Amino acid sequence: MAAPETGRVSIETGVVVGRGGDRELRADVFTPPPGTGNGAGILLIHGGGWVQGDRSQLRGYGILLGRIGYTSVACEYRLAPTDRWPAQIHDVKAALRWMRANAGALGIDPEKIAVSGNSAGGHLSLITAGTPNLPAFEGEGGNAGVPTHVAACVAFYAPALLYTPRRALPEQLNFLFGRGYSEETAKDASPITHVSAEFPPTCLITGTKDELVPYEASVRMFEALLAAGAKAELHAYEGLPHGFDALPDFGRQTAQIQALFFDRHVVNPRPIVLPQAAAAAG
Repeated sequence: MAAPETGRVSIETGVVVGRGGDRELRADVFTPPPGTGNGAGILLIHGGGWVQGDRSQLRGYGILLGRIGYTSVACEYRLAPTDRWPAQIHDVKAALRWMRANAGALGIDPEKIAVSGNSAGGHLSLITAGTPNLPAFEGEGGNAGVPTHVAACVAFYAPALLYTPRRALPEQLNFLFGRGYSEETAKDASPITHVSAEFPPTCLITGTKDELVPYEASVRMFEALLAAGAKAELHAYEGLPHGFDALPDFGRQTAQIQALFFDRHVVNPRPIVLPQAAAAAG
């Protein structure tokens, strides 16, 4: 790994983290300035409707979170329709296994790895969090036996429900699942299906005027997590569209929201006690 530059986030691009089918999977690694790392790692997953996009989309978050002390790995995954589901989640899991297997070199605690994604990446982030026991893909490579549980999850404007009970399955998902896919396939690929009390702490971020993924998807996921007894937060920005965090002001603010959430639940897990409550208890 490249030597970090003093006072700046170190970026190493194109690191091979596994195999997806017949090709290498690569990632970009963002390392905090020397002496500032907090021991936590974040796997960043790009969006693009499962059909486009690349790991460079989350470079801004890699740098912003790196300045705060988080080591981030921005991964890639095979895209539809060339590669159908579940290739995408297998590739994300391969990157996560690589992070855990290389935790020492990355300077992170293997039990303090979280996941964060936007749009389709948010969907993959939630699926990753909800399927810690998903077996490795047959061609994944040498880290197949490494576990893939995560300590926390952040999902921006994420599709949480990819099936519609008692209705014809939406043909617009043929590109992802293949023509004639079953309801069971779509249901298993829906994050809300995997909600349980064991789901890791999750932060959902969305805009109320999202034209691609209705903000109600995040609301339903949030309500399902709370009903199951899991820890969850919902941040809904009034009037903002899909991908609003590409605007610098919102990008910086949502980076801070993620950092605080990860600090509370991963770096230094703790209950929040207001000063006056602590004084009264004393």
